[in-house]
Amino acid sequence: MAEMKPRVKVPATATKGEIIEIKTTINHDMESGQRKDKDGKVIPRKIINKFVCSLNGKEVFRSDWYTAVSANPYLSFFVKATESGNFDFAWSDDDGSVYKTSAPITVS
Repeated sequence: MAEMKPRVKVPATATKGEIIEIKTTINHDMESGQRKDKDGKVIPRKIINKFVCSLNGKEVFRSDWYTAVSANPYLSFFVKATESGNFDFAWSDDDGSVYKTSAPITVS
């Protein structure tokens, strides 16, 4: 499996009330649990099942994911810039792993 490396693109600055686009991706195989290996054994399901984005500890976006999401999932969404601070991003995996990253924003 590839190294789980989350990446995000958040504008460095925004005007208060501006709608900004946030782009995210993470390297992940997103194994559905329906394929078989070369010996005919089912490869266990291992997918990211939840994504959460928070600004200064307040949740601003959440998404539940299922087996139809492709490998190395990309997600783009929009948020209203309300205050300066840190966006925190978390991807939760079936095995309980949580992959995190963050990005600052200055709102004027």
